Amino acid sequence: MPPVCQSVRVIKAVVWDVDDTLFDYTTADRAGMREHLLAEGLLDAYGDAEQALVRWRQVTDAQWARFSAGEATFEDQRRDRVRVFLGTELTDTEADAWFQRYITHYETAWALFPDVLPVLDALAASHRHAVLSNSSIHVQDRKLRVLGVHGRFEAILCAAELGVAKPEAGAFHAACAALELAPHQVAYVGDHPEIDGRGAAEAGLLSVWIDRAGVYTSAGAPGGPHRIASLSELPALLGADTRFGAPSTFG
Repeated sequence: MPPVCQSVRVIKAVVWDVDDTLFDYTTADRAGMREHLLAEGLLDAYGDAEQALVRWRQVTDAQWARFSAGEATFEDQRRDRVRVFLGTELTDTEADAWFQRYITHYETAWALFPDVLPVLDALAASHRHAVLSNSSIHVQDRKLRVLGVHGRFEAILCAAELGVAKPEAGAFHAACAALELAPHQVAYVGDHPEIDGRGAAEAGLLSVWIDRAGVYTSAGAPGGPHRIASLSELPALLGADTRFGAPSTFG
């Protein structure tokens, strides 16, 4: 029998991002905000609903970046999203109330992507599973319960409680520690090419970027993570990637 290669990488667990990876956040956010603005009588302030939704996403991305950089608390980034979007000075109580009314509409549109349950079923016996999100445990714990997949994960870690956010290596290493595994034994699957893809790769995990929208061409995509267009590709990737330094799927 030939000697066992010491560089074999055996992936024992998959750590998952939630929003726009497992959960179709973008669709739910757009549908929820459209209904919320209609209920609030605010659509007339914009040329059309699409302009309002684009503006909301721009504000959300900017405030989320502040939270991820440690410049705002989870609650403050929510309040500031409302204030900036409305262009109005609101008290914390007023901003919280407005955001909660939006949440009511947003939650009615919650759904998993169609490829999520099949891949979780396919990997249930072969791999352990956990969640690492740049959100709050209070948000993601409830979301995963409502979506019916909470019990699939051994651990659910979120930046608001960890005190460190992706793409910092400490966030990924905290997830590995929760599973009592080394980074090279863990795969991370997320939708953001830098925060998830490059961050996980630089932290030493097998990084898998789920690029559902085909945002980048092969030539323009950032290096580091493997790229897949559907979670249905993940089982084969985990089975095929058995060596450190296996070639990237970017080509």
